[in-house]
Amino acid sequence: QVQLVESGGGLVQPGGSLRLSCAASGSIFSIHAMGWYRQTPGEQRELVASITRGGKTNYADSVKGRFTISKDNVKNTVYLQMNSLKREDTAEYSCNIRGALMDSRLFDSWGQGTQVTVSS
Repeated sequence: QVQLVESGGGLVQPGGSLRLSCAASGSIFSIHAMGWYRQTPGEQRELVASITRGGKTNYADSVKGRFTISKDNVKNTVYLQMNSLKREDTAEYSCNIRGALMDSRLFDSWGQGTQVTVSS
């Protein structure tokens, strides 16, 4: 019932920047939390950053000071601004959004994933 569409991934040189977007659509009543995760082949998916309905943010230690998560409540969209990118940031990034539908059921939806490659 909730679809997430991600955009913004790609190839960037070390030290460069990218901005990921994830827009949610569907019968959404409220959004409780939004987050970005990443995964590399053979590794577990890890939380990169999250933001609550109230705007409280949380970051993985490896991205603190370089990445910023933000949201647009009107557009039901979450962003991840990634600066000073490093080769080790290369991964598939996926967004996750949790909330409630119009019929009061809870939802927990994932985006399709977008590849970020940091390479010279």
